[in-house]
Amino acid sequence: MPELTVTAPIAERTYDRYVREDRVHRLLYTDPEVFATEMVRVFGGRSWVYLAHESQLPQANSFLSVRMGLRPVIVTRDKDGRIRAVFNRCSHRAATVCREESGIARSFQCPYHGWTFNNTGELVGTPWPKGYGPGFDKGRLGLTPVTRVETYRGFVFGTMNADAPSVADWLGPATPWLDYWIDRGPGGVVVRSAAHRMGYRGNWKLAFDNAGDGYHPAFSHRSLLAVASRMGDSKDMAYFGRTPDEGPMRAYMLGNGHSVLDQRPNYQGLGSFWANQRPQPGRERFEELVRSRYPGDADRLLDLCVGSQINLSIFPNLLVIGNQIQVIEPLSVERTQLTWNATTIGGVPEEVNTMRMRTQEDFPAFGEPDDQANFEEVQRGLAATEVEWVYMNRGLDVDGWQEVGADGVVSTAITDELHMRHYYAQWLLLMNEA
Repeated sequence: MPELTVTAPIAERTYDRYVREDRVHRLLYTDPEVFATEMVRVFGGRSWVYLAHESQLPQANSFLSVRMGLRPVIVTRDKDGRIRAVFNRCSHRAATVCREESGIARSFQCPYHGWTFNNTGELVGTPWPKGYGPGFDKGRLGLTPVTRVETYRGFVFGTMNADAPSVADWLGPATPWLDYWIDRGPGGVVVRSAAHRMGYRGNWKLAFDNAGDGYHPAFSHRSLLAVASRMGDSKDMAYFGRTPDEGPMRAYMLGNGHSVLDQRPNYQGLGSFWANQRPQPGRERFEELVRSRYPGDADRLLDLCVGSQINLSIFPNLLVIGNQIQVIEPLSVERTQLTWNATTIGGVPEEVNTMRMRTQEDFPAFGEPDDQANFEEVQRGLAATEVEWVYMNRGLDVDGWQEVGADGVVSTAITDELHMRHYYAQWLLLMNEA
């Protein structure tokens, strides 16, 4: 028999009863009212949301169109180099004023009635101004700014919470993991190519559930692992198929819903990232070229072509996977877009970035479709209203799995579902705030 029967609209109830220690209620993935509240409270109302990477705004007057939950947002770099973010919503009749993905613009003119705003958001022009009375105040009708915008080492975040802690404090124990990822590039990280976008028919949290899940690769990515295993048992990700909890990999809970899967202990020494990478076209010839041109530095350069071997999840919408930045973009309660941005790095020969880009074609093409197929099938399964709970109990009360480090960070076996239990605690905190 079901343990919980829902009769009243969920907005009228506290969310505590829908999040248990070992499970969450299906309505958190299917109820439009839950989704609407998330878009206000989780996506920027009380928390920081990833918006862009600074390198996507390479010069003065650059802009990028993004979302902050469902809010359309324009991120800009003004003439003085300051990064800002404003709602992409005309203050007149609500039409979007920018309909391009990115570019260079000193101003934005609404295509509906011609109101014009500079790229800092101020209203600078209205057609036929005599049609407005003496009380018309352009100074009060600019584009609404995102309340606070802060950058951490190139990663741009926004929040509507004027009292939020700094981004650095909010990242907390996640900062050294993000620093590791950034510092692999001796000359910095750059997003310079168009995004790889995929949409699925499912709730946005399914992607976040999966990002910290070390349990699924042996099954969801069976075909990908089979290809890797043909080249040897130690090839990238093949270790997920061999009792992974008995290996050296660990998952770390980083506070505020953030977490990381660390695959690096599977690799030993300089050059091992490259040596264990899955096969790809041109790999052998490329390695010969690098070793001939840079004989004293070849192993380091080859390793930089390969992913970072961490999966870092920054709640609620930023996933740093391999060498890529993935953004979770909710569209509706049962529709989500995932946007992948490949990265290059400075301070290395150009041929290293060429191979790095080829390497980044691998998982979005061969692994992500597996995940998205599962997300859609989970959403289909959630239509069975009589089965009310989604379980996240793997690792709960298992002796010897979880440890507390000297820094207070909890680590655990790689297939523990603590990642879900951890971020749902943060989700609940945000959702219960008035």
